[in-house]
Amino acid sequence: MKSKLSIIPFGGVRENGKNMYAINYNDEIYIFDAGLKYPETDLLGIDVVIPDFGYLKEHADQVVGIFLTHGHADAIGALPYLLNDINAPVFGSEMTLALAKLALQNDKNVENFEDFHVVNEKSVIDFGNAKISFFSTTHSIPQSLGLVLETANGQIVYTGDFKFDQTAKNDYRTDLARLGEIGKQGVLALLSDVAGVGSYDESVNESAIEEYVLDTFQNHQGRIIVAAVASNIQRIQQVINATYKTGRKIVLSGNDLEKVVRTALKLKKLELPIPENELFVSFKNMKKLPLAETVILETGKMGEPIKHLQRMANGDDRHIKIGEGDLVFITTTPSTAMEAFVARTRDLMFKAGANVRAISQDLRSSGHASRNDLQLMLNFMQPKYFLPVQGEYRVLSAGAELARQVGISDKNIFIMQNGDQLNYDDGNLYLAGSIEVTNTMIDGSGVGDIGNIVLRDRKILSEDGVFIAVVTIDRKKKKVISKPKITSRGFVYVKASRDLIRESIEIVEKTLTNSLENIEEFDWSVLKTAVRDNLSHYLYEQTHRKPVILPVIMEVNQNGLRNKRHLKKNNNKATKVVKKHVNNVVNGNADNQITSKEVSTKKIQSTKRKTSTKKVINKK
Repeated sequence: MKSKLSIIPFGGVRENGKNMYAINYNDEIYIFDAGLKYPETDLLGIDVVIPDFGYLKEHADQVVGIFLTHGHADAIGALPYLLNDINAPVFGSEMTLALAKLALQNDKNVENFEDFHVVNEKSVIDFGNAKISFFSTTHSIPQSLGLVLETANGQIVYTGDFKFDQTAKNDYRTDLARLGEIGKQGVLALLSDVAGVGSYDESVNESAIEEYVLDTFQNHQGRIIVAAVASNIQRIQQVINATYKTGRKIVLSGNDLEKVVRTALKLKKLELPIPENELFVSFKNMKKLPLAETVILETGKMGEPIKHLQRMANGDDRHIKIGEGDLVFITTTPSTAMEAFVARTRDLMFKAGANVRAISQDLRSSGHASRNDLQLMLNFMQPKYFLPVQGEYRVLSAGAELARQVGISDKNIFIMQNGDQLNYDDGNLYLAGSIEVTNTMIDGSGVGDIGNIVLRDRKILSEDGVFIAVVTIDRKKKKVISKPKITSRGFVYVKASRDLIRESIEIVEKTLTNSLENIEEFDWSVLKTAVRDNLSHYLYEQTHRKPVILPVIMEVNQNGLRNKRHLKKNNNKATKVVKKHVNNVVNGNADNQITSKEVSTKKIQSTKRKTSTKKVINKK
């Protein structure tokens, strides 16, 4: 029977992080990695971004396993969300699975998932149709593995994150002989990490970085705050060694970091030069330590340290405030998208009186392959087809050029985008089409409920603010009952823009009056659209800004005389509810509906008769 083979990336191409690739062989799907990425600056309020699992959910019965290369968030971060949708066994090294289990503890739906299988570089798993084997790689976390899918058509190799370092210690070493064996057996397609090839500089080896860390500690007399990625075990080990050699003690900042350190110690992937109680100090005892003996190791929320540093510099952290005489030592290399944020954070730390030092400024430090490393891997593997992964388009393009230089034909190099389906047929790999694969954004506990429309509104709110008009009408009499009330947030200062507000009130009143007089069939959307359009035109003409405009129209039937005081009170209450609603919209906690219960839970009473408050709608 003719075999069927296709390769589909769900993340990790034309972007940083979110690595996830599916190999479909004879209707069996092998998933390589399930990672997340941290949001870029334009994704306001988003915590993390994960791949779209829609296609995999539809073909869940075909998934035979999830294979993880290492324990960083860009490889395992999306696993809890994936296991919510797909029940499949998970394979990885001891260290990788230990960190994966920590990630699952935060999700009650999968915290008891137990279908884990520990593998190493010598393991071979026979699924009948195909075999999966592994090879050790060098990365900033121990027991990183590359993956080999052995099929009748040839081998498909995924390197995971890798680099070559001849000074690497046990659990970090690459088995070069094994790479040669894989290449001799014939590689059909190589999916290789190219994240580090954007730079022409060679990365220094880890022994040089360890000396640099120690030198930094020795040349500062005050408190040291180290920013690191929680799962960068290699860097944490270097910090531990430097702390001991300079007679200091470590304070671990955050539960996530403490869990990672405890796990690494339990698996003996971290070595302590002295007993634990002599090296680590708790938060409650931190103030007893002399500043010259204090090292604070912080990793921030979900292991991302830079945003937490900014909170410290602003004085928003309840435990630690960066101040005069501190050294902030940044040991992580932020992504290109974070560069502006990092620059602002550094500025804040200098203003607070601290000194700032970063490894990335003084050394070329990376856990990813350099240009020479990539070409060495290509020469080991000798693949027929090359698929560069893990990087933005310019980085993938640089990887493709390096492949051409070692003799791989241009027609055999594919710069993919998420959802591309590469099929293998009659000895050729070709682009057969694509499936829809979007980003799934995580905001708090919400998974995928934040779409482009909400993000667009957040962007507008952040740039031009919101302009709210609250007004009460009488549908039967076709008139406006009271003067509209205007509220502005992040757009203009109301007290300094009285003329603008006064004119806006007149526009709202005039627009509604004309609409009510000329409308044949009453339609809420027509009224709101008319108000929004006229206000938008006027506000842009006056300010050249385009705020989010929220018209809130309430309807009241008058069955008798009306007590204006009660009407005014109800209008004020509605305005307060709308303000609260706007805050919810900004934070992504509400849709664009306001119900009558929110505006008034009681009927409005006049001096002679009761009147009823009917439906209040605010659809954007």
